[in-house]
Amino acid sequence: MGVITRNILTGLITILPVVLTIYLIYWLIVSTEALLGGQLSRILPDGAYRPGLGVATGLVLAFVVGMLMNTYVVQRVFARAEKVFRRLPLVKLVYPAIRDFVDYFSPMKKKEFEQVVAVTLGAGGMQAIGLVTQTDIARMPEGFGDDDSVLVYFPMSYMIGGYAVLFPRSALRPLDMSMDEAMRFILTAGVTGTDPDSKRIRSARKKPGQPTDSAEPS
Repeated sequence: MGVITRNILTGLITILPVVLTIYLIYWLIVSTEALLGGQLSRILPDGAYRPGLGVATGLVLAFVVGMLMNTYVVQRVFARAEKVFRRLPLVKLVYPAIRDFVDYFSPMKKKEFEQVVAVTLGAGGMQAIGLVTQTDIARMPEGFGDDDSVLVYFPMSYMIGGYAVLFPRSALRPLDMSMDEAMRFILTAGVTGTDPDSKRIRSARKKPGQPTDSAEPS
């Protein structure tokens, strides 16, 4: 590979994440303004509408919906409506995949992923990074595992899929990684690496006497 080609590729790798992020934000703002701004301009009195009101309204709506989703009643209603929605023709082929992708970044779903762990596979010492998703045997299928079992989810790189595997607690080794770091590391096949600054910050925040990473998942 020539010097010119290598420099061009390096430049693209450096610029593309920034450009795509800015474009995504721009697209969201423009789309929200076009969708809600037009409605507001027809509803509000003449001269009352100002550019940006559509985006502001969208943020307010998202905030209100987020607050409502923290209530049990709304969660139940949404679950029932979503269950019906998933059964619609064509929709059921597309919606679950989109829902699963979005759930990776949902604060509500991240709470369910309790801990980042490493699991040794086989006698050769091969290790995999997984996410502890369930430790309560009462919430698992009947006859699946025992009180010492922990359900670990292994996402596949680049959002291809994943596997949920039951392990004994003794087979798991907790890792000093945040959920965001773990997801980014796994979904990019380790290309992004880990952030040394984040490690130093977490180490500084640990208080004397706090359990170390060698403790088993709770």
